[in-house]
Amino acid sequence: MPVQRTPRDPAPAAPAKPAAPAATPTPQIQLVPASAEGALDAAEEAVDLLLESGRAPGDILMITTGEPHPWAAHELSFGEDAYWAQHDAGDDVFYADASLAGRAASRAVVVVAVNGGTDTTVATALPLALGRAGSLLIVCGDPTQINSVLGAGV
Repeated sequence: MPVQRTPRDPAPAAPAKPAAPAATPTPQIQLVPASAEGALDAAEEAVDLLLESGRAPGDILMITTGEPHPWAAHELSFGEDAYWAQHDAGDDVFYADASLAGRAASRAVVVVAVNGGTDTTVATALPLALGRAGSLLIVCGDPTQINSVLGAGV
């Protein structure tokens, strides 16, 4: 007759490891080659394509490194409070000069027009834009300059 074995007590469970913080996914980066003079037009076209593809206007932030976008210049003429109120409402594309972009909240898509500005301005604006982009960063400008800031192969 076989001997009946008594079940052993299960080994104590190892203490649960704390969950690793969820890594923030890196947004996809798209480069649209353009001269400094054509970067704003290329960026506006990118915004139009995003809107036509169904992207909500409030999902998009456009940053310029040179001359401000005409919309931003116009809206700022009514004062900074009104300008930032439109940003906070979050229901339309928001346009910001690189010098103001640090105040802008993250949006799903950030479009950058490298339409001039100093190398320092561009070197500051691109990483900031990457940090503000939830899923997609579109950069319109000189590929050599952009790759030197964001890394080769962008």
